[in-house]
Amino acid sequence: MNNSVFQDLVHVQSCDTESLSLSNVTGKTVLCYAPAQAAITPPRAELHSLINRTIEAGAKGLIFAQYTVNLLEILTSCEGFMSCALVDFEIAQRIASYSKMTESPVVKISPAVSVVGNGVLSPYVASFSSRGPSLAFPRILKPDIAAPGVGILAAERDSYVFHSGTSMACPHVSAVTALLKSVHPNWSPAMIKSAIVTTASVTDQFGMPIQANGVPRKLADPFDFGGGHMDPDRAVDPGLVYDLDAREYNKFLNCTQGLSDGCKSYNLNLNLPSITVPDLKGHVILRRTVTNVGPAEATYHLVVEAPAGIDVSVEPSVISFTQGNSRSATFMVTFTTRQRVQGGYTFGSLTWSDGSTRSVRIPVAVRTVIQDFVADTS
Repeated sequence: MNNSVFQDLVHVQSCDTESLSLSNVTGKTVLCYAPAQAAITPPRAELHSLINRTIEAGAKGLIFAQYTVNLLEILTSCEGFMSCALVDFEIAQRIASYSKMTESPVVKISPAVSVVGNGVLSPYVASFSSRGPSLAFPRILKPDIAAPGVGILAAERDSYVFHSGTSMACPHVSAVTALLKSVHPNWSPAMIKSAIVTTASVTDQFGMPIQANGVPRKLADPFDFGGGHMDPDRAVDPGLVYDLDAREYNKFLNCTQGLSDGCKSYNLNLNLPSITVPDLKGHVILRRTVTNVGPAEATYHLVVEAPAGIDVSVEPSVISFTQGNSRSATFMVTFTTRQRVQGGYTFGSLTWSDGSTRSVRIPVAVRTVIQDFVADTS
């Protein structure tokens, strides 16, 4: 239902049952704007019940103020009952100020429009997307990768609907995995994963850093998107991959079940396309091995983006492959903290580049600590 004329506007703050009952909202458009409560009741959890309460109160329109979060599919609950619109807090503040300063405020909700192409900020990380670090396995970076998962047109029964969530992102990653396997049938699962992670993009279509929705919106980091937003075209020819065989996964499984010794060192040296050091007290040395899946003759130079407050050294910083010799090379990475603090995570990356088209980037996350089982809770 769309408003074709202006309607009376009433600002009802949080729009809880009591506030709606105390306000004369019948036949009016209600502004629900209570930013102080957003951290207590997330918009995704609140909006559906709020729509029902507003309809029951007799309102004919709803303007819901929210931080940057994806809620459009929930607005289908308004269809046939009232016009609904989503605005951010800045716009809501302007509407609220207008309502307060005007004796008889009115508003008209116009039909939504679609914006495509260069007018759209994309990609960005959805507010509901799972975030790291991994609590059970802090030395394993999670998530691994980001993929399209918001407002995806999906088949449902005999029709199509827009859905969001992991159920939408997973098919994208699965499809890219299948395509890579068809091009490289001899690649292991770890090689395919590495190709996807190390060639992902950390910038949007304008070359700006990817942003992450939340409270507030911020620049995304590896705990938001892992290696970044996947890029299938680049993944098909990564140049280098970080490989693992089933025996390594079995050793990791034994570590998770307490059946092996030396698991801390093993987890740090697990040949993943990422590095996470959750408890750096002074310095630590770990290793990674890359396998050349590109041209037999190739030289790669390392570009280091060091996490803030951390010194990073890598040996060697140049690796060369020649015809007839080994297609694998191992390098050692040393992280040294510049301050003794019980700190938070800082982020960086290690990127092997052949100076041409291949750039193989792994994300790095490091947290400094003074001692175990001590947290900065102030």
